[in-house]
Amino acid sequence: MVVFFLFMMMPRVMGTDYDLAILWVEYKKWIVSFLTGDLGMSSYYRVPVSMILREKMTNTLVLGIVSLLITYVLSFFMGRYAGRNPNTMGDRLISGLNYTGLSLPLIVVSVYSIYFFSFELNWFPSNGSVDITVPEGTWEYWLDRVHHLILPATVLGIVGTATYTQFLRDDIVENSRKEFVRTAKSIGLSEKRIYNVHILKNSLIPIVTFLGIDLVNIVNGAIIVETIFTYPGIGQLFIKSINMRDHAMVMNLTMMFSTIMIIGNMISDILYGMVDPRIKLE
Repeated sequence: MVVFFLFMMMPRVMGTDYDLAILWVEYKKWIVSFLTGDLGMSSYYRVPVSMILREKMTNTLVLGIVSLLITYVLSFFMGRYAGRNPNTMGDRLISGLNYTGLSLPLIVVSVYSIYFFSFELNWFPSNGSVDITVPEGTWEYWLDRVHHLILPATVLGIVGTATYTQFLRDDIVENSRKEFVRTAKSIGLSEKRIYNVHILKNSLIPIVTFLGIDLVNIVNGAIIVETIFTYPGIGQLFIKSINMRDHAMVMNLTMMFSTIMIIGNMISDILYGMVDPRIKLE
């Protein structure tokens, strides 16, 4: 519908007599080419779009997977601790960190991380994915890639941690007050078993379903993080393609982002039906 609306409005906006039938035929031709893997030629790089995307997609996938691991590991341990120890000093400290993280935009965290950890402490590189002076394929090459990956992945992962930590903490506290917990205590189950088997298991159900949405968040976050860190992924490629008016690249990346969003929401629905027996997939 959006594409059809744009096609209908294009003659009025641009002030020329476009033949909508020709536009529609060209659009269908482009869709067929996209689905068959023919993504066209990049007007800026002068090579097939698919060749550029394969190279950049690998970097973005590695960045996204590592950042997701950081998000889920930190969220699990901090949310579990805060949920089991509500209203304690540790819980208040974690909540303070969470609210601070929620209030800070990703772009601000990225800029200050580069300034502090790259320029002041000189612990991590401030840009790129690998030093061009390191021979490719060597052990030093892979170590250098990891070294370049740590800071952007940590920034992207920590920013997402605040939401999940607070969500898991509140869910554990809420579940600990429910009837099934009192029943488990009355039949003599240990405190550890009640938390690990009953409360924590039920509290993790909503977190698991966020995995599909995280696929979308990876792309959104990668556009900002990769641009600031000049990390060569599809996020930075998207911004650069817009600036360079590389229409073939922009069109394919936009379609890719839309596809990822649809697949991510579909995965969320499927996971919710799998982890929660009350939900039936039909």
